[in-house]
Amino acid sequence: MAKNQINYEVPAEMRDFAEKSVEQARKAFDGFLTAANKAVSAAETQAAGVQANGRDMAQKAIGYAEQNIAASFDFAQKMVRVKDVQELMQLQTEFMKTQMSALQNQMQEVGTVVQASVQKAAADAKTTVEKATAEVQKAAAEATRRK
Repeated sequence: MAKNQINYEVPAEMRDFAEKSVEQARKAFDGFLTAANKAVSAAETQAAGVQANGRDMAQKAIGYAEQNIAASFDFAQKMVRVKDVQELMQLQTEFMKTQMSALQNQMQEVGTVVQASVQKAAADAKTTVEKATAEVQKAAAEATRRK
């Protein structure tokens, strides 16, 4: 008994269509990967900027500590030379006023640096997101256009 063989051949047009669809999907995915890689690179650049700001802040903190310790040693040096309690109290009051003023100035400087750093990081992040979004939209538009 002979079996009827049915020919299930995929038409050439359908194969071409499938091949073009796969190629378009590959190109779109490559575009998305390119955009993602650019976003990661931009984030790494931002991280390097944040690290540099951290180093600057650490150096400022060390500088402040040096200033405050030097002032404390100066105060101690003056303290050993006082002749009476009244002179000691006056010296202590002057030292406290001077140190409070220095501390206030130091905190203002730190606040200014931190605020500028945060604003720059936010602006950089916004730019990175906008660029990544544009890249993804471009890749999607190209993939759609190729259909």
